[in-house]
Amino acid sequence: MDLFSSSWAALRTAVAELSDEDFARPSGCTGWLVRDLVCHLVIDAQDVLITLATPATAEPTRDAVTYWEVVEAPTGEDPLDALTVRLAAAYEEPWLLKFHLDDVGSAAGRAAGLADPSGRVGTRDQVLTAGDYLGAYVLEWTLHHLDLIARLPHAAPPPAEGLARSRELLEGVVGAGFPRSFTDEDALLIGTGRRAPTEVERAALGEPAARLPCAIG
Repeated sequence: MDLFSSSWAALRTAVAELSDEDFARPSGCTGWLVRDLVCHLVIDAQDVLITLATPATAEPTRDAVTYWEVVEAPTGEDPLDALTVRLAAAYEEPWLLKFHLDDVGSAAGRAAGLADPSGRVGTRDQVLTAGDYLGAYVLEWTLHHLDLIARLPHAAPPPAEGLARSRELLEGVVGAGFPRSFTDEDALLIGTGRRAPTEVERAALGEPAARLPCAIG
């Protein structure tokens, strides 16, 4: 729960500190500018609010690791991705996107802080405890923080503890650990296909290299 809050707060702060020019730069998400990614974060925040307001009584069917599924690598041509791009363009002014993310994002953060970790919530036809659901989102926030700053060297990185926990979550999804020589950031970027491994890194990966990259959703 604390990692959700710290990771989300750091990501929203990074967005708040962007210049208007930064919104037109490419992000680390295939086919998306920074403005498109920020628009996606607004939708993510809405999803958090919706899920936390959707109690469930059934036994949990997923946890923070199994919440994630391996999916096809994004191409930028998915209809929902295209909708996000059109919606982001409709904002016209970067400050409008900043305002909306701060407004909805703050509400999502407050709702997370008030949630009972053991309470059950429903999302995507699955049931999780609120703690596991919010724990899963640490990976979402951390990866998108890396996407946000992919071509913005002046921007602050994700919190170290969020990077470490996200690495653990991704290793659970992949079913194998990354070499200790990999930084947490490198493990996340290489593991999800955001960066190709060097020959040395590929050799260090060994057998798990055949399973990567692992796009998740």
